Amino acid sequence: MNDRPGLRRILHVDMDAFYASVEQRDHPALRGVPVAVGGDPDKRGVVAAASYEARTFGVRSAIPMSRAVRLCPRLVIVHPDFNKYRTVSQQVFAIFRSITPLVEPMSLDEAYLDVTENAWNEPLGMTVARRLKDEIRAATGLTASAGVAPNKFLAKIASGWKKPDGLTVIAPGRVESFLQGLPVDALWGVGPVTAKKLRAAGIEKLIDVRAADPDVLRTTVGSLAEWLQHLARGEDDRAVVAGHEPKSSGSENTFAHDLSDINDIRDEIAAMARDAAGWLLKRALYARTVTIKVRYHDFTTITRSHTEDATRDEETIVRRALALLERTDAGRVPVRLLGVSVHNLCETPFVPPEHPQPRLPFDAVT
Repeated sequence: MNDRPGLRRILHVDMDAFYASVEQRDHPALRGVPVAVGGDPDKRGVVAAASYEARTFGVRSAIPMSRAVRLCPRLVIVHPDFNKYRTVSQQVFAIFRSITPLVEPMSLDEAYLDVTENAWNEPLGMTVARRLKDEIRAATGLTASAGVAPNKFLAKIASGWKKPDGLTVIAPGRVESFLQGLPVDALWGVGPVTAKKLRAAGIEKLIDVRAADPDVLRTTVGSLAEWLQHLARGEDDRAVVAGHEPKSSGSENTFAHDLSDINDIRDEIAAMARDAAGWLLKRALYARTVTIKVRYHDFTTITRSHTEDATRDEETIVRRALALLERTDAGRVPVRLLGVSVHNLCETPFVPPEHPQPRLPFDAVT
């Protein structure tokens, strides 16, 4: 990285196929074969991680295990051992924090680091990243991919560029040429649905986002428009925030046009609930509380919550979110914003006592 004053050196470090790689490390018979960590295919299990051998068949995290087996009949399924993964994660994060206090965990297996100043007094982010990768391999026997850039957005893209065991540097002088070829899918907040809408409006690449008519962009992506234009120019001034345990996670979406069709509203709630379940799975957490947020066309905003046994099961979280939706006027009153979040996080599922207390009915929500 160029050592020009005022420029930060940000790393995004992502362990390669973390859960699956730990299992392959510990069980030599699994090396070189397609492996998926997750639940049983006949019990609605979900893939938590897939080895690179499995990924060549299209097996990816968060897809149903039954689908993964259809894609790869030779798939070896391993049930997750999150205590083991946390132990390895703690080793990795101890290495991170020995270099800089500015470590922002994103999950058990990835983090942002601000290494503008670091314990090695290395002026080049690339050198810090290379040494970190070597130390991780020596301590854990695992590989990590790293991206080095002036900000978090670019570092995140860079870390995924040459997986596995990759190292990609986007120096300040290369930012513009790097951005030129990126599709709209590279932008934070642009999933498959939003990408499809943007392409329908003739917006294919980041350079098209920059040049787009602001009114067209707002009509297409709503309140995301200004944020996406900043990212499309490679601008991201968010600081790396030293890690803290998350208390909740969720997402919300303000729609360019109010939603009136209850089926569309249910689809949006279900998609956000699945995202929340995927977040829990990736972080080896469970949640007791599911909350939805609804803002009507007149800006009246309500929330509905339900607390029960801790879970990260996708279908359970979707079911609970949709049940909460039924306690709103969505579908009868136009909706401009929807959100789903999970709270009361814990590391183990709730185990009912031997003589459980009577429980309030499901409809007793706030």
